[in-house]
Amino acid sequence: MYKAIVRESSYEYERLRKDVFDILVALDTGVITANKVVLIKPNLLRAATVEQAITTHPLIVRAVVEYVLQMGARPLVMDSSCFGKFSRIVRETGLVDALSGLDVTLAKFTDSVKINSILPGIAVDGLQVKETELAREAIEADCIINLPKLKTHIQMGMTLAVKNLFGCVVGWRKPQWHIKIGQDRDQFAALLLSIYRTLRPSINIIDGILAMEGDGPGTGGRPRQLGVLVGANDALAIDVAVCQMLDLQPDELPTNKVARKLGMIGEVSVDGKLTKVKDFAMPSTIRKISDLAFIPSSTMNFVRQNLTSRPASKKKLCKLCNECVNICPAKAITNDGKSLHFDYEKCIRCYCCSEACPHGAIEAQKPLLRRFF
Repeated sequence: MYKAIVRESSYEYERLRKDVFDILVALDTGVITANKVVLIKPNLLRAATVEQAITTHPLIVRAVVEYVLQMGARPLVMDSSCFGKFSRIVRETGLVDALSGLDVTLAKFTDSVKINSILPGIAVDGLQVKETELAREAIEADCIINLPKLKTHIQMGMTLAVKNLFGCVVGWRKPQWHIKIGQDRDQFAALLLSIYRTLRPSINIIDGILAMEGDGPGTGGRPRQLGVLVGANDALAIDVAVCQMLDLQPDELPTNKVARKLGMIGEVSVDGKLTKVKDFAMPSTIRKISDLAFIPSSTMNFVRQNLTSRPASKKKLCKLCNECVNICPAKAITNDGKSLHFDYEKCIRCYCCSEACPHGAIEAQKPLLRRFF
């Protein structure tokens, strides 16, 4: 039986600090001790304000750093993003100001270490993937505190504790994985689970005080006040608890579904008040593609082109900034100087373009035939 802790909270710092400390004390099994190196992994997807609910709130990061320092350990706050300069991200998200005066290292991941894949079922073109590369600091840290943001994800349903660890894949290796296996949600979920099993964060705390719903995880989503922190030692337990809170079946999240098939997930009990949120808006793409799993592979290309959602540009919002063009792992987007053009034969529906767009100008569009049905 796994346990998740749910606490109602706010970003008022005295209350927030107390709630974060209470969760940390309950979950710290003696792993955070003097001189240990503790990697603190927030979600720093892109430069954004706290009101946009795209990144982990900086005051939560501060509270965790203060706890680690109080225990005599050495905190590292690190992440890796493909979307913009790290210096700008930590400045505009408020993280630099929040950590001012604390003895903490704030830096981006740059160096990778090759590790063996430890989960079955990750294959590319029929070949088993035997290794991946993860940030050196994540591999070498004495323990990891994982601080995801509770937000939707247009490709994978939600970015919760397991998905947040994909940030330990350094820089441009992320879109490389998208192009390799991003078309298959279950395969991509297996990759995420392999990363999770390798890193095994000791403590996970989800920032669900101001969450995101809709077509997240970038500017296409909508902030939603939920007022909760959720903590657990096990990342899968916290993801299951959040699904329960949002009135979702746990297996609607691909990582949960694959984990259950692999025997990695069990029953989860909840310490605290788990208030159900009945009307939380999931991405427009989710719960749909999985419904097509029974279709023979011979007809899947037709289905993919005519029935599955695909990225499209909102012309009134698009600034032709080329962020989506540059990030697209399939090179499926071009800019003719007047508008964007998507090659849907190449497009793998990874929605990296939606994550990268700073203007919320990429939407998930239903093809004409699907709208007809």
